[in-house]
Amino acid sequence: MPRQSRSEAAYIVLGLVEYLQPATPYDLKQVADRTTFNFWSVPHTRLYTECTRLAEAGLLNEQREQTGRRRKLYTITPEGQRELDEWRSEPATQEYELWDPATLKLFLGADPAVLAESQVATHRRRLEYYEQLMTLAEQAPRGYRLALEAGIGHQREFIRFWTTLQDGSES
Repeated sequence: MPRQSRSEAAYIVLGLVEYLQPATPYDLKQVADRTTFNFWSVPHTRLYTECTRLAEAGLLNEQREQTGRRRKLYTITPEGQRELDEWRSEPATQEYELWDPATLKLFLGADPAVLAESQVATHRRRLEYYEQLMTLAEQAPRGYRLALEAGIGHQREFIRFWTTLQDGSES
C-alpha cells in the first residue's frame, strides 16, 4: 500500500517522538525550538494537532498519565516507524526555497546599505547560536550535526553577502 502524503510537520513530530519517546507535545515543542525550528518553521500549536492526527492514523500510540496533570505521552508505532523510515529514504527533489523578507525587499528596490546593517547583525547572531549548538551536539545524532553544519554554512554566506553590500562593494 502506498504511503499517504503527509506534511513536513507530521514528519517532524514522528522524528522527534522517535528520538524522545515517550514524549508529550510540550517535550516536542521544547526540543523543536532548539533543533528543527531552526530550519523549518512550524507553529507550536501544530505540534499538538499533529500528535492527535498521527495517533488517530495509527502512527503514534497515545497514553494519558494517570496522575498529576494527566499529560498525553506519545510513542511511535511500528507503522509510524515504517512510514518515517520510508519518507527518510526518499530523495529530496524539491528545490531550495529562499523565503527571506530582506532579499525580497532588496529585489523590490530597498537601499542595500540600510538592509545590510541589520542583516549582518541578524545573521551573526544566528551563526553564533548555531555554533553554540554545535559545541553542545557532540552526542547528538549525526543528522542533527549535519543540519547544523548546513545552517552554519548558510549563515556564513549570508554574512559574506550582506557585508559586501554594507561595504558598498557589490558587483
